[in-house]
Amino acid sequence: MKKILLSLLLAITAITFISGAPTTAEKPHSYVPPNGFVPDAATAIRIAQTVWIPIYGEKVLKQKPFIAELDDKGVWHVHGSLSEGLKGDTALAEISKKDGTILRVSHGK
Repeated sequence: MKKILLSLLLAITAITFISGAPTTAEKPHSYVPPNGFVPDAATAIRIAQTVWIPIYGEKVLKQKPFIAELDDKGVWHVHGSLSEGLKGDTALAEISKKDGTILRVSHGK
């Protein structure tokens, strides 16, 4: 009798758990801004700096002003500038306008 009651209790618990579980078709609540998570050049530049500093150090800030350009595929291309007369490389970041994904980070010309 105890085995039957235990089996019944386990079955009821399993049914209750399964019926209350969210389905895989449900999506979590999330607001997506109409202009994407990176709507403008200023936001793209702030994100790029946040990514660059741990990689290249504070010295990357000497490459100001930073320039951000949006391409027709919705990707921000952010790069640093060199003072006039200097030669070398600048930091580069490619960031998705839609969701803020960092697509590429480099330190090139």
